[in-house]
Amino acid sequence: MKSRPLRQAQDRRFKQVDVFTAAPYLGNPLAVVLDGTDLSTEEMQHFAHWTNLSETTFLLPPSLEGAAAGADYRVRIFTPGGELPFAGHPTLGSCHAWLQAGGRPKAKDEIVQECKVGLIRIHREGTRLAFAAPPLKRGNPSPALLAQVAAALGLQSHQIIAAQMLDNGPVWLGLLLDCQSTVLQLTPDHLVLKNLGLKVGVAAVEYAQQATTLIARSNPEARAFGPRSERLGDAEEAPQVEVRAFAAPLGVPEDPVTGSFNASLAQWLIADGLAPSTYMAAQGACLGRAGRVHIAQDASGQVWVGGDCVTCIDGRVTL
Repeated sequence: MKSRPLRQAQDRRFKQVDVFTAAPYLGNPLAVVLDGTDLSTEEMQHFAHWTNLSETTFLLPPSLEGAAAGADYRVRIFTPGGELPFAGHPTLGSCHAWLQAGGRPKAKDEIVQECKVGLIRIHREGTRLAFAAPPLKRGNPSPALLAQVAAALGLQSHQIIAAQMLDNGPVWLGLLLDCQSTVLQLTPDHLVLKNLGLKVGVAAVEYAQQATTLIARSNPEARAFGPRSERLGDAEEAPQVEVRAFAAPLGVPEDPVTGSFNASLAQWLIADGLAPSTYMAAQGACLGRAGRVHIAQDASGQVWVGGDCVTCIDGRVTL
């Protein structure tokens, strides 16, 4: 068997971007290699493992099919342990880096990103970017699985208001909990979650426990409220939703701010009347971060997931 000829390493433009924050070092960092041309999957994965960030991305020209469909660029997304078909904070951070490096979208206020799940539309709203949440598939988790996860999180059954398996590329078990203090006080057993091979996201909506009627679902382990509370207030005043995301199977015990989970969470909560159509979520408090995720559902029903980005490191990397 012939060995692959050694490729000469080269300097490539590189940025490290903080996502879902307007203030440096309070969001979720992302490493972006602005030209991933000629890098193998193994080389990309090795570098992503070395950066030790929750995600590292590599920008490439769109595929022929992607370009024909309007893609401005293509991105490959890696965690320290593997490649992802889609992720939210790498989508916004990569787009921010691409634009800052001189990328020119085909459309005035919309950028089209190609990734493994397909084409993702990104809107510019001033300096803030927002991506269109990909289509969501969801269903009820089994009672046995839910019991295992609850035990790993230290939760009692009465603290779980609703539960769904959420799939928008990445698959998450989403749990709606009774209050924000429950979310913030969790001390998960990450080894158990890793052995279950399951990413788990938890959230609580302000005043959710005071919503009108609690409706028992056919699966008693996954319950939901009736009509949404109107007391959630102005989404720009303060966060209404507290979020945490645990991804031990990917080598990330807790993610600072998670776009893919917030996207699927918003689609679920809004559809089931558990959250308003516009709100702001907070994530990262337990890690010393102050991530802010801006959610809005437009008139067509499309959910948009927005956030600020700031470049913290701008230079070159030898790969």
